Amino acid sequence: MEHEGRGLDKHSGHTPNVFRDRFFISLILTLPVLLYSPLVSRVFGFEAPLFPGSFLVSPILSATIFFYGGFVFLKGAYGELKSRLPGMMTLIALAISVAFLYSLATLVFPLGEPLFWEMSSLITIMLLGHWIEMRAVSSASGALRELSKLLPDMAEKFVSRDRTETVAVADLAKGDIVLVKPGGQIPSDGIVIEGETDVNESMVTGESLPVSKSAGDQVIAGTVNGTGAIRVRLDKVGEDTALAGIMRLVAQAQASRSKIQDLADRAAYYLTLIAVGVGTLTMFVWLFLLDRDIAYSLQRTVAVLVITCPHALGLAIPLVTSISTTLSAKNGLLVREKLALELARNVDVALFDKTGTLTSGELGVTDLVGTRSFDEDKVLQWAASLEQSSEHAVAAGIVRAARDKKVNFLKVKNVKAIPGKGIRGTIQSKEVYVGGPALLSELKKRVPEAVSVNVSAMSEQGKTAVYLIVSGSVVGALGVADTVRPESRQAVEALHKLGIRVAMVTGDAEPVARWVSKDLGIDEYFAGVLPEDKEKMVKKLQGDGSRVAVIGDGINDAPALASADVGIAIGAGTDVAIESAGIVLIKNDPRDVVKIIKLARANYRKMIENLIWATGYNVLAIPAAAGVFLPFGIILSPALAALLM
Repeated sequence: MEHEGRGLDKHSGHTPNVFRDRFFISLILTLPVLLYSPLVSRVFGFEAPLFPGSFLVSPILSATIFFYGGFVFLKGAYGELKSRLPGMMTLIALAISVAFLYSLATLVFPLGEPLFWEMSSLITIMLLGHWIEMRAVSSASGALRELSKLLPDMAEKFVSRDRTETVAVADLAKGDIVLVKPGGQIPSDGIVIEGETDVNESMVTGESLPVSKSAGDQVIAGTVNGTGAIRVRLDKVGEDTALAGIMRLVAQAQASRSKIQDLADRAAYYLTLIAVGVGTLTMFVWLFLLDRDIAYSLQRTVAVLVITCPHALGLAIPLVTSISTTLSAKNGLLVREKLALELARNVDVALFDKTGTLTSGELGVTDLVGTRSFDEDKVLQWAASLEQSSEHAVAAGIVRAARDKKVNFLKVKNVKAIPGKGIRGTIQSKEVYVGGPALLSELKKRVPEAVSVNVSAMSEQGKTAVYLIVSGSVVGALGVADTVRPESRQAVEALHKLGIRVAMVTGDAEPVARWVSKDLGIDEYFAGVLPEDKEKMVKKLQGDGSRVAVIGDGINDAPALASADVGIAIGAGTDVAIESAGIVLIKNDPRDVVKIIKLARANYRKMIENLIWATGYNVLAIPAAAGVFLPFGIILSPALAALLM
């Protein structure tokens, strides 16, 4: 975890498992230390079994705990001091070192009771706190691995006009010609030289509709071919591809994220200065001004150093985070980064990706246009009956709409796909076509004015018009678009009530963006935005000081998610979007963005309360440990100071 203005990672080189293993081993070793502690024996009236050398149990086990369990803190303190940035690690290392050395000294000199059990318990509890913290705040660095999974491992490369051989994608070179079969992934950027198909580019460009491709059109690595086989001449390979560019953007955004100063570390920084200062002053006053012996002066100093490192401070932040992340997960919110949850409370702008976030990411029928001979229900019935035989995304949307309305499908014969244009078949002995404007042009059919007017309105909203042609006449049309989630309107309204500006960014055209934005009451939108420009939009919004949350689900959203103040991935999104985000909406509900912001505010408030409680008692405890209240009969021994930690 890096900290703003500090740049030091207190957990560098550590993993949650390191703290977990050291915690459990230290816990096991601490138990006998407690059993053989004189103070514990007096308090609970329990006498541990005695045997020759039993007096060495506490020193030997405590030394093991100090060097094994405490090593991570000593190493962390060394790094902080080397960087001249003392913090939590320095404070812990200082307390356990003084307690350990003091305890060893009591074995040789008559200084008082040793602090072996106090030191052991302090190390054990601090290991627990840091283990919880690392589990709660560690973020996966697998976004780039998920991006690389988009590329196929192998490709069909032409070695002659009609013969191909399977080669590794890494061995492809610029100028190679490859065969991409239906349903296959494009292995590298290139140009179609033969064949027609539709390509699903949504994972890279954000475009919700499959894009028609024919000779001369550009295709992008990682996108998925539709129903037609195509030959592609590669013009970019390896690091030059669009996908590689997105990978670089994600890597740069993750590396350049600013980190705010962790609240516990800030408190520890000041407590370290106070501990050293007050401890030194205490030693000086008792030894030289009040003329007490070295043993008493050292006891007072150790008490100050020990009490300044409260157990609660080590747990104040990670425990709240752990509890809040657990509770949020039960409510469909997965917090992957503590920092994201902490920053969410101050979000000014919620920037939503359209496809798959505010919309379902699936095409559906939004409009039905009938004629005198075919009413709207009949248009849907005939079109869906024919489209059942197609695997096209538009066809799937029409069939889904018919099933939702419980339409009875008709028997269809002689079905034949018309690549890039539509489909034809026979229903009730009549020749039927379903397709877009390209099909009308090929068949040279005129659209009735009653249908044309409605289709024009659909086009203005960016919807795709699909025509139904029966026995040579256009008898109806369907409007197909990426359908808006019902929950999106409530999410936008709730965010407005919280005083948060709502914006939308999409790779779709202006009419689509305008229609969705108006429908949902969104404040501003950005249309036709490419993946690299989405990240620029985030930086532009941040330029006026706004703190931006980006909510998206696609690979094209990954750079924006990583560079935003808070990245929130819709749960049904791609793995790479989830890996790039700090928070994931498991239930695929944009209203959960509102829950996240409310949770973040409550989480921060509770952390502040815990820090106040964890450090506030030092106002009285430190003077008491130093002996300031001795005239009133109040003084803290090192052992009692350890209890109060």
